[in-house]
Amino acid sequence: MANNNSWKKIFDDNKILKHDFSKSPFYLSAKDIKKSVQNFKNTSEKEVRILCKMDTRESVPEVMRERGLILLPVKNKFYVLVKGEGYVDIPEIEDKAEIYNTKLDFDLDTTKIGDSEMQHLDFAYASSLIRTFMDDPSLVLTIRGRKYTPEFSYKIGNTTIETKGVQTEVDAGYEGKDKIVLIEAKNSSTKNTIIRQLYYPYRQWSEHTKKKVFLLFFEKRVDEYLIWQYEFKDKDSYDSIKLVKSKKYKII
Repeated sequence: MANNNSWKKIFDDNKILKHDFSKSPFYLSAKDIKKSVQNFKNTSEKEVRILCKMDTRESVPEVMRERGLILLPVKNKFYVLVKGEGYVDIPEIEDKAEIYNTKLDFDLDTTKIGDSEMQHLDFAYASSLIRTFMDDPSLVLTIRGRKYTPEFSYKIGNTTIETKGVQTEVDAGYEGKDKIVLIEAKNSSTKNTIIRQLYYPYRQWSEHTKKKVFLLFFEKRVDEYLIWQYEFKDKDSYDSIKLVKSKKYKII
């Protein structure tokens, strides 16, 4: 992986391997990262945004993976390195796909153009599949795009992390009479994903509403629509995530 060399230099320059992670996390700024990698030639080796994008276990650089470390944003241009489980498995759904009859009484021609995760999610919503999975006919689309988190703290293991003003983005968020449903959508077979993509929006909207916040992971594979529901057993615990239910559909 291209960023292994970059992260090794970042660790060496900042003497991160000498830090005692059992006592505290290690804070790292975008400025620190940029200074270490300024002489690398390739964009992927020196662009902070790219270096800090670790959406799956496989994308974590060796120097971190070997020591059980994860990188998380804590505010704009600041990150924290901490020991802990940063990812959650997306298990295969072994059951046969359930045939789902769309609630629409006409064809949507526009959803057949392209192959983006957003259009597949929009089609699932327009067909009322999301409402059906959540057993809530009142859900309407109300959240989309980038926002910034309010101040909150959470734990990874016994380590407390303070965060404020971190940019989040959900692929879609729906509000019903008594719940908020947030969705992270992918357009390919995903084996695992970083918990942050679910946890930060969950905490963000839990601060903004008294309605219960639900979390879905969504995929379109060939002609099937797969949905996993996750929850956090402890609102303040990043690694308390668990799978609630999952289902596979074919929309006709």
